[in-house]
Amino acid sequence: MSKRRIAALVLIGLVAVGLAGAWLMRGRIATATMERIYLEVMARDPYADLPDGLHVGLCGSGSPMPDPTRAGPCTVVLAGQKLFVVDAGAGSTKNLSLMNLPPARVNAVFLTHFHSDHIDGLGELMLQRWASGPNTSPLPVYGPTGVDQVVAGFQSAYVLDRGYRVAHHGPAVTPPSGFGGAARSFEAQPNLPDVTVIDEPDLKVIAFPVHHNPVEPAVGYLFIYKGRRVVISGDTAASPRLEAAAKGADLLVHEGLSPELVGLQRKAALTDGRANLAAIFHDILSYHTTPEQAAGIAQRAGVKSLLFTHVIPPLPSRALEGPFLGKSREIFKGPIRVGHDGDLMSLPAGSTEITYSKRLQTFR
Repeated sequence: MSKRRIAALVLIGLVAVGLAGAWLMRGRIATATMERIYLEVMARDPYADLPDGLHVGLCGSGSPMPDPTRAGPCTVVLAGQKLFVVDAGAGSTKNLSLMNLPPARVNAVFLTHFHSDHIDGLGELMLQRWASGPNTSPLPVYGPTGVDQVVAGFQSAYVLDRGYRVAHHGPAVTPPSGFGGAARSFEAQPNLPDVTVIDEPDLKVIAFPVHHNPVEPAVGYLFIYKGRRVVISGDTAASPRLEAAAKGADLLVHEGLSPELVGLQRKAALTDGRANLAAIFHDILSYHTTPEQAAGIAQRAGVKSLLFTHVIPPLPSRALEGPFLGKSREIFKGPIRVGHDGDLMSLPAGSTEITYSKRLQTFR
């Protein structure tokens, strides 16, 4: 046997031994990795890797339709050191933690409207913000008229759980005064001016009415921090008020529905004799915005970048993102992204820069 063949066999043997050792040690390796991740997640300053500015992430980019890759509607905004959440769909609170944007640090929630998919994670968010804090005052929940009723309903649903947790952990860990949410209601009507709900030297949050009939009231939000501007649409058909609010914005986070792809869903429902679902697929076209319409809004408003969320229908393959966007890239000349859970757009203060990163931790 030649020396070269012997050396090759020895090398193969060493590789096999190494792989076998790694396989046998996989539990220890995984444990060490998790220890590092826990230290990162528990860090005193979870925002240390982010420059001062506006950072906008998708804690949920989905809709009411089942989608294993997307949580319910939720957009997170970090303005300096203040953390805000716009809408709280199912699964979004877990995503906040996986994005190392701790629920305990959420300063306020802003609700766009009261469709179930935008509020069904609110109870979980209020609970996690309280129990993992500990916070000694309730979570402020801003929203148009009706938010008081929504918050009160979750307070009532979770009152028994509150008692269990205080009894189990004690008031030092779960302060009774920090339980739940505190509604902050404002009036937003088509015939009224936009509403400034937060007005601070470096930060403004402005609510404006949008078209989501018959859902009324429904609003979008404009965040301004040290000169950077982000608009979040909420659920809406094409809206002149939104377009006005988006003038010169750095980033527009807009919902999107593809009539062509939803039409395939309706066709399948009719073929299967599911008239009720077919009617729903028809009805939802009237109060959402097509990607091309959103692209037109962004172009006319002079928006720098467009990010789609509340994606309808689900897109199980990235190959469907082209059909979803349709002719949007021909209409809007700036960057367009079809959003995914964990996406983060960073807008540093004192700059025109917009950068993209993926912040969602995955454990695989």
